[in-house]
Amino acid sequence: MSMRSENLNAATAIGSVQDVSGTSVSVTLRADRFSGLSFVDGQGYRIGQIGSFVKIPIGYMDLFGIVSQVGASAVPESLAKDLPNGLRWMTVQLIGEGYRTGRFQRGISQYPTIDDEVHLVSEADLRVIYGKSDRQNHLVRVGHIAGSESIDALVDINKLVTRHSAVVGTTGSGKSTTVAGLLNVLSNEERFPSARIVVLDLHGEYAKALGDRATVFRINPDPRNPNEQRLCIPFWALSFDEMLRVTFGALSTDGKARNVILERVLAAKAASLATSPIRGLTAENLSADSPVPFSLHKLWHELYGLDFATYYNSKGSPADPATWAYELDASNNEIVGNAEAGHPPRFRKVKNVKDDPEKINYVPDGLNIRAQLEALGSKLRVSRYDFLLRAGDWHPDAEGIVTKGLADLMKAWLGSPKPITILDLSGIPSSMTNDIIGNVLRVLYDGLFWARNLSEGGRERPLLIVMEEAHAYLNDNFDSAASLITQRIVKEGRKYGIGAMIVSQRPSEINATILSQCGTFFAMRLSNGSDRSQVTGALSDNLEGLTNMLPILRTGEAIILGEAVGLPMRTMIQAPPKGRRPDSQDPVICDEFSPDESMTPGGWNVKPLEAPSYDPFVETWLQQNPIPSNNP
Repeated sequence: MSMRSENLNAATAIGSVQDVSGTSVSVTLRADRFSGLSFVDGQGYRIGQIGSFVKIPIGYMDLFGIVSQVGASAVPESLAKDLPNGLRWMTVQLIGEGYRTGRFQRGISQYPTIDDEVHLVSEADLRVIYGKSDRQNHLVRVGHIAGSESIDALVDINKLVTRHSAVVGTTGSGKSTTVAGLLNVLSNEERFPSARIVVLDLHGEYAKALGDRATVFRINPDPRNPNEQRLCIPFWALSFDEMLRVTFGALSTDGKARNVILERVLAAKAASLATSPIRGLTAENLSADSPVPFSLHKLWHELYGLDFATYYNSKGSPADPATWAYELDASNNEIVGNAEAGHPPRFRKVKNVKDDPEKINYVPDGLNIRAQLEALGSKLRVSRYDFLLRAGDWHPDAEGIVTKGLADLMKAWLGSPKPITILDLSGIPSSMTNDIIGNVLRVLYDGLFWARNLSEGGRERPLLIVMEEAHAYLNDNFDSAASLITQRIVKEGRKYGIGAMIVSQRPSEINATILSQCGTFFAMRLSNGSDRSQVTGALSDNLEGLTNMLPILRTGEAIILGEAVGLPMRTMIQAPPKGRRPDSQDPVICDEFSPDESMTPGGWNVKPLEAPSYDPFVETWLQQNPIPSNNP
């Protein structure tokens, strides 16, 4: 061993192993290290910092661990009474091993023994462990190591996408900005010209941050922005049960109504397929779940008549609509309704008086779903549901003919020339958000699953799905549409090139099955104990000492743990430029600058120029669109 190596070893040695229990190692510090500071190659290192790394040389390899405890609490319980005064202790959690060749791997193949030397980890060691992006093309830079700006924080994009990830942090910890920063890196067209990312944006935050790299689909697109298009999720692209939940609502699975609707939907799809053939579908393999256009308006109008109609006894069979007793309008015309407009027919009341020759009775054998039909009729008439029930070019006419088909929808979402597709779900009624998210995820999963061997399938061109505000729809309700399909994605998606990024401020509210499948965590500031324990429990490593640091992380700082990094690292995430950050910043009550110098509109310290009109205020509220019209 050279003199330099001996001097370096002497400089980095800080203590020795005294007790080994599983992956937990108790270490006593050397007497000359009590000052807590050591210099290696002219650079000072603090000894015994919680969350810092140490290494234990064993033969031709080094075991690496993280300091989780320092001081009296780190003394092994069995030795606490007999220890001489003056010894100082640390507890280290073993997490991996590295070879002198520079290769590092998680997990350990052998354990340290008593009196093995423990060394601090220098920046040179960290560079070997964390790698260099110019040498390893699959690594991407997301920031720098906290406290060591010269060391890039690199993550393995392969494992980040296919092994799933989670970004968790309390409100104000910089979570949305971190996600925007990650997406900026992953959508770099020079490095990843075929990147494919879908963002489920519940609050419309990311259009501003990713506008030049994303195609934005929203219910009310801004016509001034060429990157924005209308969000269309055609009802006929859903499975029969999915379509039923968002249109008619809950129906008994063994009831007459569901069976009648099923038969009529299947007949309508068969007729549509006969008129407009679809490649891959035949009358033999057609089912009620097949994504074939049909007229829901026509179906609703027919079912409304079956449940509400009355008929003239004297005119013949009630099964013949010619016998039905319609009300008359002011021009003496029958009010038969308008299926396309969502206007129902109106029927005369039952009249069965003994001496009255005109007898009017209800049509027998109704479906008994009057409430569901009335609710669906109101949805057909209200523009808030047009994204689903009048989906633009995907809206079928009375014969089930559409301008654009399912291939056009998939191309719009997955084949856009932009690497990112943002599905802005902020305008969707909250009562159906969970179902719609589940439906979108299921359509994406099914498409990539069956096309897995094609060039646009998930194996050749993997898809990353970013799920913002995941706690709102991935809670412990195992029956919800979003939760069920997300469990399937995180369990099986890796095989077919579908990765999930779960973003949440309350990880404790997310289905534990989903969170446990996330291989990489970007853990930002988390103050709540149950949220921290959920993150700790989801990790395979024994890293409680590191996750205990979560309440004191700075804004924009994250501990990255899991499969996409060699060692867990405390990282300052590189935020995107100010003009490319999500629209999620806190409102400014009083700017630190004077009103003349401030770049922020509004605030309590800014006097309004004139009495404002609240007409636009009410207009945006009523039309459920934050952009007011230009009409006076």
